[in-house]
Amino acid sequence: MNDTAATHSSDAPASASAVPRLTSLSHGGGCGCKIAPGVLSEILKSSGANAVIPPELMVGIETSDDAAVYKLNDAQALVATTDFFMPIVDDPYEFGRIAATNALSDVYAMGGKPIMALALVAMPISQLPLNVIGEIARGGQDVCRAAGIPIAGGHTIDSVEPIYGLVAMGLVHPDRVRRNADARPGDVLVLGKALGVGVYSAALKKLQLDEAGYRQMIDSTTRLNTPGPLLAELPGVHAITDVTGFGLAGHGLEMARGANATVRIEWAKVPLLPGVEQLATNGFVTGASGRNWAAYGEQVRLADGLPATAQSLLTDPQTSGGLLVACAPDAVDDVLAIFQREGFAAAAVIGDVQAGTAQLQVI
Repeated sequence: MNDTAATHSSDAPASASAVPRLTSLSHGGGCGCKIAPGVLSEILKSSGANAVIPPELMVGIETSDDAAVYKLNDAQALVATTDFFMPIVDDPYEFGRIAATNALSDVYAMGGKPIMALALVAMPISQLPLNVIGEIARGGQDVCRAAGIPIAGGHTIDSVEPIYGLVAMGLVHPDRVRRNADARPGDVLVLGKALGVGVYSAALKKLQLDEAGYRQMIDSTTRLNTPGPLLAELPGVHAITDVTGFGLAGHGLEMARGANATVRIEWAKVPLLPGVEQLATNGFVTGASGRNWAAYGEQVRLADGLPATAQSLLTDPQTSGGLLVACAPDAVDDVLAIFQREGFAAAAVIGDVQAGTAQLQVI
């Protein structure tokens, strides 16, 4: 175990004897806390029965999209979403930043611009000093300030485990809503961020993530997905989603189901965070990765000869992950240029969409 790994695994403030590590207070962290896709599908199976669905509701739960969208008028639609989870890091300020960035991502993924947020705060008051909880809230506030929006309210409860997140709202022109279900055969796939956050988090929890890895993790998970509304202005961009708790395979499969087409990923082109392949080889894989594969693995076709870690990294839960974009071939250069201008150096073409059955192929 190296010193920097130990430092960043126990970097919650105050004395170590008095203040527990944030990650020690929860059974899971970040988007790895999400209910497994198969279980979630079973829970939601009957929720649409007799539901009130007004004509203004442009996007609901039907395609497991990133946010709900409600048409207000011919020029504006409201994007509404919520996201919250338990700590993925021990530093309370960084936990707040990561959770807020992740929540706002769903607005960007629909092509919208955030306008305000509400904070969701559930904390074990008897175990965490108020200044630690305040640092979590400050982290969320700073991210919202960077996004140009206020945290205009919220709700707090005393909880067994620490939980933080946001209700996020945004606006988008109805013609620029980008669903996860509208990819077309012939489209090219572009991924905005490198994979491996779940692997990093597993190593961090066991004090085996070094300084460089920790900084990479923080940089990735606190980078707002601001390309979203800019991408939605391009007519050649047909579908956008963000890659979060179900991993690249899970969210790619949602895109395939929505389009009733085959999504094909070229594994050698997928950007990975530095060192994650070796960490995964060493066993630093989250339990959510296995649950993800159990839920949807039968619809994923892995080519022979892929690295042994490919399955684990394809299903790796990404907290505050990158945008996955399906666009026409002649729009690829513009898509990559937007990502580069917004500071997403890892953005890359990773595959395409082909006519065929709704499945994911990895070659």
